[in-house]
Amino acid sequence: MDLIVCIKRVPQTAEAEVKIDSSGKDIVRDRLTFDMNEADSYALEAAILLKEKFGGTITALSLGTADAEDTLRIALAKGADSAIRIRAEEFVELDGFKTAALLKEVIKDIKFDAIFTGCMATDDSYYQVGPVLAELLRVGHATLVSKVEVADGKAQVNRELEGGLIEHLEMSLPAVFAVQTGINEPRYASLIAIRRAAGKEIRVVGKEDISLELKSNSTLEELFLPPVGKRAEILSGSTDEISAKAATIIKEKGLI
Repeated sequence: MDLIVCIKRVPQTAEAEVKIDSSGKDIVRDRLTFDMNEADSYALEAAILLKEKFGGTITALSLGTADAEDTLRIALAKGADSAIRIRAEEFVELDGFKTAALLKEVIKDIKFDAIFTGCMATDDSYYQVGPVLAELLRVGHATLVSKVEVADGKAQVNRELEGGLIEHLEMSLPAVFAVQTGINEPRYASLIAIRRAAGKEIRVVGKEDISLELKSNSTLEELFLPPVGKRAEILSGSTDEISAKAATIIKEKGLI
């Protein structure tokens, strides 16, 4: 199978103090660490497992600045066969639609049986790139994918729905799969594999290679931190006292 995995290098902000920069449209990145987007690491592993079962190739593709090549090399160390970086610095207003359009311009010249993406990126939470990419390539797609099995040119796919429901789909290939975290257990790259990947060539493409004139379908107006609301109140006292206080609070809130 010939597979493509779209990956993104994102800042790790879960345990970091996030500050808005002077433009009001980005965050201060100086003291942040960066890594492969979490859902993308599961997407990469899903592709590697299919390659190990059926053979074939994996192409890792990223729209990013030069630093994204470090993330692409991790993908190569884990099992990707080749890597391509699209120079993000040459394009502006990179929302979900334009990102998918740029990825499509590179992918359209590559033979593929399936494309894997993460279901979302942790830095923007658009959830758009996988579905839009599939529409632009005119192939089927599934989002929030929690299981993929391939046989006889078709994919048996499970995807998560609201309320804990699981939807089962049979899909013809080629198709795009936007993978949910937890679908598998992403492997670690060995030191030997990382050293080998350091010497592999990464193909870099830019505006001169992409004949695309598209306007973004959204405009980033402002970033801001959410306002701090009231903190939790810890009730103390005996069981009867706590129950009475809780009942009073509920009545004051108009809930009963």
